[in-house]
Amino acid sequence: MPAVNGSLTTHVLDTSIGRPGKGILVELREAGIPTLLASGRTNADGRTVAPLLHGAPLRIGQYELLFHVGAYFAGQATERPAFLDIVPVHFGISEPETHYHVPLLVSPGAYSTYRGS
Repeated sequence: MPAVNGSLTTHVLDTSIGRPGKGILVELREAGIPTLLASGRTNADGRTVAPLLHGAPLRIGQYELLFHVGAYFAGQATERPAFLDIVPVHFGISEPETHYHVPLLVSPGAYSTYRGS
């Protein structure tokens, strides 16, 4: 049978040390709507313990992941405040029965993202 459930996962990699970003709060919202859809903290592998969305077809629309990296970098041995605080990643879901993976590669001064697998 074809898949009828979509899912959304994420992970964080601290590229300044080449390791997963542990303990980072990740929040999911529909773009432009303040209601929290899901949240979680990254584990030792830099991943949330469970998918942020799963168990049913995803809703087509625009979404926003908020990665709270400022607190993470504040906990590192740095001499100055982190340049980044909350990193927003805006993305769209157009295939409700597909797996979406949205990773964040981050350092104290830069970040990037992509649609993963």
